[in-house]
Amino acid sequence: MEKMSTGYGTQLTRQIGEHLVVAKLGRRRILATPFAGNVPDYDLLASDLSGHPLPLQVKAINGLSWQFNASSFLQIDSEGDRQIIRGKKKLPNSNLICVLVILNKNENDAFYILRKGDLQEIIFQKYTSKARNGVRVRPKNPKSTHCTIWPEDLGPFLNNWNLITDHFDPIG
Repeated sequence: MEKMSTGYGTQLTRQIGEHLVVAKLGRRRILATPFAGNVPDYDLLASDLSGHPLPLQVKAINGLSWQFNASSFLQIDSEGDRQIIRGKKKLPNSNLICVLVILNKNENDAFYILRKGDLQEIIFQKYTSKARNGVRVRPKNPKSTHCTIWPEDLGPFLNNWNLITDHFDPIG
């Protein structure tokens, strides 16, 4: 079997994750369609029979953790090799629903459903847990704002489909 390029594998992971979410929503009698990366703030649009739309963001992985840039969620200033964490950024779309998907080889995939504001809070807690008095030092790369989120960080949001379904009246 020919080895896949990293970009191709990433694209497949994204596509599979989005289509799995579309299928899961369909089983819950919600219409949904993906946008193939052409819309900047969301990946899917879900709708009930009346056409009431709900944008969704999907982040799929086939590994063990999700990778985020903390500076997308937090106000972080650099002073030399130190990072000063000033707090959370005001997100223009903190109520956007995010579905974080783990693609498992045995097809026993996992879905974590939460608001972008909830994700921001998790990233804030994780990133500041490694800081002292709001200052964080990254010895290898002082400019890095990389943050890893693990499934155990998202426990309460596992299969939290009601966050989506509560927006709609079931079709039928």
